[in-house]
Amino acid sequence: MTEPLFTIPLWADLLGVGLGGVQGAMFASGFQGQRRLDWLGVAIIGIMIGMGGGLIRDILLGLPPATLHDNWYLVTATAAALFGMLLAGVFNRINTVIVVLDAVVIGMFGAFGASKAIAVGTPPVPAVFIGVCAAVGGGVLRDMLMGLPTAIMHVGSLYAVAAGAGCTFIVIANGLGMPITLAAIIGIVVTAVIRILAVSFDVSLPEQRRLYRRKVAAETGMIPIIKPSAE
Repeated sequence: MTEPLFTIPLWADLLGVGLGGVQGAMFASGFQGQRRLDWLGVAIIGIMIGMGGGLIRDILLGLPPATLHDNWYLVTATAAALFGMLLAGVFNRINTVIVVLDAVVIGMFGAFGASKAIAVGTPPVPAVFIGVCAAVGGGVLRDMLMGLPTAIMHVGSLYAVAAGAGCTFIVIANGLGMPITLAAIIGIVVTAVIRILAVSFDVSLPEQRRLYRRKVAAETGMIPIIKPSAE
């Protein structure tokens, strides 16, 4: 295999890991009752969010996981998770901070995943797929560890769609000659903007159930509905 034309700078990868760790710890700190976590539990969730996307990305690419070949990844994820846990009470009062942080984390993991896939010669469509998996992978692992419904499988704001849009932009722009670094930066912005707008205006994909009901309604629209009379 030839050397890739682009490598993710260590500082940028660690920044994504750190922001993911903070976001994961803030998420885990909000649980009450039987689902409440101790310090170790919060740290593990933060580490999983911070490192999960990179692990999934490298596994899909058939590469040694970068997060396990440098001490700084685990150190950064752990420190960021503890930092997020200590300041969760402050940050959780500022909903905008959580939304923006979440959007930036998704954008960074998606952009890094798609860019690394392109750099090692992955075709465009699989490169987008790998980017999206990297963007949402940490959240999927988090939900599995917490015993929660997997967020990506249910109705909600368009974070997987936002990641897909950003990764698609990166692949197309790079294919048209834009330097991959610039394409990745713009891709992060595209993902973050779509995610923030989706949360702000409560936009999501149509529910499967609603689509089915509309189909049934169209097919049975001429059938009168007889309601039982009240006795």
